Amino acid sequence: MPAEQSVSPKMIVSGSPHIHGPESVSKIMWGVVIALLPALAVSIYYFGLPALRTVLVSTATCVALEWLIQRFLFKKPGSLQDGSAVITGLLLAFNLPATLPWWMTVIGATAAIGLAKMAYGGLGNNPFNPALVGRVFLLISFPVAMTTWPQPQPMFGTAPAGQPAVEIGAATELAADALTGPTPLGVIKEGLQQGLTIDESLKSLGLSPVEMLTGQRAGSLGEVSVLAILLGGLFLLWRRIITWHIPAAFLGSAFVFAAILHAAAPQAFPPPGFSLLSGGIMLGAFFMATDMVTSPMTPWGKIIFGLGCGLLTILIRNFGAYPEGVSFAILIMNAFVPLINRGFKPKRYGC
Repeated sequence: MPAEQSVSPKMIVSGSPHIHGPESVSKIMWGVVIALLPALAVSIYYFGLPALRTVLVSTATCVALEWLIQRFLFKKPGSLQDGSAVITGLLLAFNLPATLPWWMTVIGATAAIGLAKMAYGGLGNNPFNPALVGRVFLLISFPVAMTTWPQPQPMFGTAPAGQPAVEIGAATELAADALTGPTPLGVIKEGLQQGLTIDESLKSLGLSPVEMLTGQRAGSLGEVSVLAILLGGLFLLWRRIITWHIPAAFLGSAFVFAAILHAAAPQAFPPPGFSLLSGGIMLGAFFMATDMVTSPMTPWGKIIFGLGCGLLTILIRNFGAYPEGVSFAILIMNAFVPLINRGFKPKRYGC
C-alpha cells in the first residue's frame, strides 16, 4: 500500500473476540432479572409488603446512585439501560430480611454501588460481587437487624405447621412488629451450642422437606423458596446466560463435603440434603457465584471456583461463628479469580 494512502476506518480491527452473536450486555442482564421474578413473587407471597418495600428501596437506590456517579463524577451520560444496577439492587434485597429498616437498605445499596462497583470504574471492572459486598457491609455494621428474620406469613391460607398464623395486611404495617425467628441454619447452630444433637434440633425445627422446598421458613427474601430459585436457574441455563460449571461444582462440592462430615459425626453435622435446602446456597450457586465479572473465564476455572465456594460454605457454616457462609465463601473466591484465570487460561485461537 502506498505510503500516501490512508487506511479506511473500516479496515481497523478491534480487539477480540470477533464472533458476532445475538446476545448483548443488556439482554443478558434483563434475562437475569426475568429469572429472579419467580423468587420475588414467592417472597412477596410469604412476607407481603415488607418484601416489596425492601426490593423497591434497594433497586431504586442502586439505580439512582449509579446514575448520579456516572453523570457527575465520571462526567458521562448515565447508562442504566443495561440493567446491571437493577440486578445489584434485586440481589442485595434478596440477601436481606424483609423487615430490615429502609434506611439500612439504602446504606447497603450505597455500599454495593459506591464501594464495590463504581469505585473500580463501573460494570466490568469490579473484583467483588457488589450485592454481596453490600450484604456483608450491613451484616458487620448492623448484626442484630441483619439476623432478625421474619417468619413466613402467607398472604393466602395459613402459616406453616409449628408457627402461629398472623394476619397479613394493614395490621402489620410493613411488618414492623412481625413474628421473627431463627432460620433453619440458625436453629441447628443454636441447638449445637446448647448441647442438642442434630436429630433433636431438626425435630424442634418442625419443617418437612416440602416446606423447605417451597419456602415456608424464616430467612432472607432469596433463600426461602428453593423451587423458585431452581426455576430461575434453569431459565438462565436454558438461555445460556450461565453455564453448568459453577452451579454444579458449587452444589456438588457442598453436598460431598457435608456428607463426609455427617458420616463422620452424624449428631454433630447436619445431613447433606439439609445443607442444600437451607440458607442461601441455591441463590449463591445460580445467581451470585455465576456473575460474569467476578467469576473465572474458562470451564475448568469455573469448576475450581465452584468447588472452592462449596467447600468454604460448608466449612464456615459448621466451624465459623455465623450459621451461613455463602456470602463469605463467594467473596473469598472472588479474590482468587485473577489467580485462577492465570492458571486456567483460555485456548488461543489457532493454537
